Amino acid sequence: MNVDSNWFSEFYEPGGSAFGLKIRAKLHEEQSAYQRIEIYDTETFGHLMVIDGCVMLTQRDNFLYHEMMAHPALFSHAAPRRVVVIGGGDCGTLREVLRHEGVQHAIQVEIDERVTRLSEQYFPELCEANHDPRAELRFEDGIAWFANAPAASADVVIVDSTDPVGPAEGLFSEPFYRDVNRVLAPGGLIVQQSESPLYHVDLLCSVHGALRRAGFSDVKTLHYPQPVYPSGWWSATLACKDGSIRPMRIESARRAAFPTRYYSADMHQAAFVLPPYLVEALAQVTG
Repeated sequence: MNVDSNWFSEFYEPGGSAFGLKIRAKLHEEQSAYQRIEIYDTETFGHLMVIDGCVMLTQRDNFLYHEMMAHPALFSHAAPRRVVVIGGGDCGTLREVLRHEGVQHAIQVEIDERVTRLSEQYFPELCEANHDPRAELRFEDGIAWFANAPAASADVVIVDSTDPVGPAEGLFSEPFYRDVNRVLAPGGLIVQQSESPLYHVDLLCSVHGALRRAGFSDVKTLHYPQPVYPSGWWSATLACKDGSIRPMRIESARRAAFPTRYYSADMHQAAFVLPPYLVEALAQVTG
C-alpha cells in the first residue's frame, strides 16, 4: 500500500501489479481489535474502505460483488428462507439477501463490529437492511459460531470473507466446510468468495477440493468483473450439500421485485461459463 501525492495505491506483489485511486481526503483511520481500518474519499469511486492495506470496497463498484455473492445462490436454491452470511461486515451482501421476500431470517456473523459501525457511517446505503426485522447481526467468530450452530438450520450460507489470511484464513478450510455442510438443510447451498480467476487458480482448485472432501456433492465457480481487486476479475464458488446445483429459478429471477445493476437471469447463466484454462485446471481437482 502507498498513499502519495493524493493517490491511494495497493500493490499486489505476487501479480506484479497495482491499482490506484485518486483521493481527496482520509476520512478515518483506526486499529480495531482485529485489523487496521481506513476510510478515504476518492475523486471518482466515492468512499473507499481499506483493511490492513487492502481495498475492501468502494461506493462506485461494490454492487458487482454484492449482487453476485447473493443472487446466484438464492435464485439457485428451491426456496431459500434461512440465510447465514459469514463476514460481510459492510452489510452490502445482507442488503441484497433481504431483497428476496421469501427470506424469513438472515444472520450475519462478523468478527469485527467496527467494520459494520464504520459502514453505517460512511456507506449508509449498504446498511439499509440492518434494521429489517428479519436481520440478525452477530459480532463473533464465524468459525466458532458454525461449530456450535444447530444441524440443518440454514438453507444458504454465504461466506463473504476477506482474503484467506489472518482472521479469514480458516474460512477456506475443509474443517469449516464440514461444519457448514452439517448446518445446511437438505438441498442447501454454500457460496464462497474465491478470489481472482487469473491470479488465484491454485486457491480456486484448493477450495473445490476442500468442499468435495467436506461432503459437498456438486461444486461450480462463477466469475464477474471487480475493478478494485487484484486483476480486476473476481469469482465465487457454489457447492450443494446433496445432489446437483439446481438450474436457476429463471422466471423468478426475471420477475424479481427489486432492481439490480449487474445481476440478471442472463448474467447468472453467463457467469458460470468458464474459460478453457480454468475448466482444465478445475477438472484436475479430486475430492
